[in-house]
Amino acid sequence: MDERTPISTIMTREVVTLNNTDSLETAEHLFKTRKIRHVPIVKQAQIIGILSYTDLLRISFADAFSEDTHDVDTSVYTLFNIEQVMARNVVSVTSNTTIKQVAEIFAVKEFHALPVVDEGRLTGIVTTTDIIKYLLSQY
Repeated sequence: MDERTPISTIMTREVVTLNNTDSLETAEHLFKTRKIRHVPIVKQAQIIGILSYTDLLRISFADAFSEDTHDVDTSVYTLFNIEQVMARNVVSVTSNTTIKQVAEIFAVKEFHALPVVDEGRLTGIVTTTDIIKYLLSQY
């Protein structure tokens, strides 16, 4: 295992994002249909936050329904907007940040996804799952 391996070798490059004006119902639909757990929130192409599926579950009962159920009571979503629910002050890394450095960030911080930003542009996202899969591939 090379300690200098950049995160660009394991990050997801085709990042799904939401706009700060999108609805929480749209976010829930995206989480369920794309089977993802973290979405960067952008405003005029700049990352202003990150929304996790856990953030959404904190304000709803979405986890009480299966993915096949379309009868989720989304009335709670009208009480909040994305900017009220998302995590702010997002920590990001560059594509040259090493996998080891990212693993160290995850070990210290209480989040499970980091946007990858190069020269002010979102170029990827890396999650704890990506790190675990990488480590498993080394055995």
